[in-house]
Amino acid sequence: MKAAALALFGLPDSLHARPNTFGELMRAIISPSSTVQAAVNWALKGANPDIVLHMRMMANRPVRARKAAVLCIKRALQICSMKGTPRVALVSDTPAFVKEIKSDISEFAEVLYFDYKLFTKTSGLEIDGNDKPLNFRSRDWGSAPRWVAFVDFFLAAQAKYAVVTGAHRRVGTTYAQLIAALAAANRHGQEPSGTNFTFLSSVHSNLLVDGLSTQVGWGHIWNRYAGPLSCQRQPHQCALTPLLPPAWWDGQWQSPIPRDVRRLLEYGVRLSNTGKVDERHLVSHCRSRKDHVKRYHVLPPYKNPAR
Repeated sequence: MKAAALALFGLPDSLHARPNTFGELMRAIISPSSTVQAAVNWALKGANPDIVLHMRMMANRPVRARKAAVLCIKRALQICSMKGTPRVALVSDTPAFVKEIKSDISEFAEVLYFDYKLFTKTSGLEIDGNDKPLNFRSRDWGSAPRWVAFVDFFLAAQAKYAVVTGAHRRVGTTYAQLIAALAAANRHGQEPSGTNFTFLSSVHSNLLVDGLSTQVGWGHIWNRYAGPLSCQRQPHQCALTPLLPPAWWDGQWQSPIPRDVRRLLEYGVRLSNTGKVDERHLVSHCRSRKDHVKRYHVLPPYKNPAR
């Protein structure tokens, strides 16, 4: 598995040299439906955004998260060396938060976002699917209908220069990672995928009281740094983020949490406190596993009629 990952995803020790594998795959195999594309075009109003901000708020609206995200957008503008008034697209699972942070960003940028209620009233298009959100998922996925997430995804993937991800609790969800990857791949016709494209994680100070201990979960970028060695009580962070973060099986874990240490041990991967993999133990574990092959006779045994 490690050898295959190395061939597909590059050297794990060089995070920013890893290829934009998932972005290129998505660019080749997925595309929005005609209705979703019409909604994206309606929101874009003729021009793609320069920067996209994705905020996973889960119905929360902390001021620190908002301020940190605004600072991170300004950092992205510095990295991109943009001139003139930038266009910033906002995507969030909490519509009320979008309206709040819009006032902060409007001071230095043109802001756009997909207002699904206004779109359904004015577009005249029929939207297939259930408009009612799943009640048991409303806190996790937001109050908007499920189809809105597809519009937001393809809208955000039109970012020309940067994607900024922030959150109330966990920064860099799978949704945000895929947005950034596809946005970088969409520039492939102009430049090599990922070149001059920036992916930033906005982590507000409340999340850093105990280091990165809240940034856990297989689908999150910073879970590899969430253990006891992560620095505590940091100020707001606006961190450069790889388009293809390491998966649990490749690369060194800078500071794993105890739960992940135990989980990986079940797969034969023994980690030290500093995240180093015990290669000898892994080889020994693989050799100790026995292959079990069962044979099934689909056809009756062949009998030679000459005998």
